[in-house]
Amino acid sequence: MAVIGIRAGLKRRVLKLSPPALLGLFYLCFVAIGAVLLRLPFSNHGDVYFLDAFFTSMSAVTVTGLTVVDTGGDFTLIGQIVIAALIQLGGLGIITFAVFVLTALGVPVGLGQRLMLREDLNQSNFADLFQLVKMVFIVALGCEAAGTVLLASVFVPELGWSDGLWFSIFHAVSAFNNAGFSLWPDSLTRYATNPIVNLVVPILFIVGGLGFVVLNDLYRKRRWRRMTLHTKIMLTGTGVLILFAWVMFASLEWSNRETLGAFDSWGARIMVSWFQAVTPRTAGFNTVDYGEVTDATALMTMTLMLIGAGSTSTAGGIKVTTFAVLILATIAFFRRRSELNCFGRSLGIDEVMKVLALTVVSIITIFVSLFVISITHDGSFRALAFEVASAFGTVGLSMGATAELDTTGRIVIMAVMFFGRVGPLTLGFFLATHSHVRVRYPPGQVFLG
Repeated sequence: MAVIGIRAGLKRRVLKLSPPALLGLFYLCFVAIGAVLLRLPFSNHGDVYFLDAFFTSMSAVTVTGLTVVDTGGDFTLIGQIVIAALIQLGGLGIITFAVFVLTALGVPVGLGQRLMLREDLNQSNFADLFQLVKMVFIVALGCEAAGTVLLASVFVPELGWSDGLWFSIFHAVSAFNNAGFSLWPDSLTRYATNPIVNLVVPILFIVGGLGFVVLNDLYRKRRWRRMTLHTKIMLTGTGVLILFAWVMFASLEWSNRETLGAFDSWGARIMVSWFQAVTPRTAGFNTVDYGEVTDATALMTMTLMLIGAGSTSTAGGIKVTTFAVLILATIAFFRRRSELNCFGRSLGIDEVMKVLALTVVSIITIFVSLFVISITHDGSFRALAFEVASAFGTVGLSMGATAELDTTGRIVIMAVMFFGRVGPLTLGFFLATHSHVRVRYPPGQVFLG
């Protein structure tokens, strides 16, 4: 009876947690369980310590892709299956939790917060939330199945049926969930000029990164005029960012013999540039060595990693819509306009305040993390900044510094990965919670600039 009473009391305490705290608790539980499973003898070849297993589990659950061990070499088939399962849970979990945390988990929250969640997800009623979750799983499993079949046409002839099929499944799951985990230590560099890999893998993480709200809108509306403002901004912003990164990477690295210059034909260089243009926005795969890129390319890549992809997607970063609103707000300021206009719709001050809050918190997180790591690790500042940006954007691209970090540095990177994945949704919950002003003060003036 005492045990039952303890369990009941613990359950009541858990249910009393706020939705952000509950969400964070779920993710930490996933990470802890994954770390224990990866540390077991049948999951690794004996060279993986608990901190390495915990780091790998955190990277998988947050669908980041940063590693301190060789995923394909240090983990057995069972360990690799565990990692793939963690990636799937982490990639789809945050979306399902975002939908269910106020409706399906029985968390006692107010109607106003449920209405704000419905509005943020662009749904017309609460029933649509469950319809969105259903579509999430259908799209995810369908895309991963199609990706597996197409990748198998490349991997099976080279690796055989058993290894080739497993490599296809693993990389399809990793790509769709924007995880960036690869079973090869050099990621996909051996397939830098393979047309199937360069088409299938980017399509998977672009679809996964658009956001399921966008995919649902595309399926239901199908016409540009009927689509929501969020969908229009996401599609336009994604296209512009991909085109910009494609042109810039090709221009900056064309003559670099360690990257694009290593390929003889201009067609191969354009193909490699295409892959590097889409992967920084949280995908994490690479077909060139990022440790050899120029400083300008590294800075551009870090910027893309911080922007990320779409809301309610498998990707991280501050999100494309956040970046777009920042640009629109800046343009409106210089044009002396009091409201933002885009695609025949207006955005109020509330949206701008949300964007500013998210951006400021993100910048502070990145700078504080980089400061701490710089104290404890004597390495290249560029490489450290790259790793922190990659961790926050849950990207997984690396210049090789992560594996060289000490215990403090690895703990900081894990914290950044966790915040980069769970933080934006947690912050969004607080931003969606309205409070009534009881006391008003007389206006004041502050001189800016």
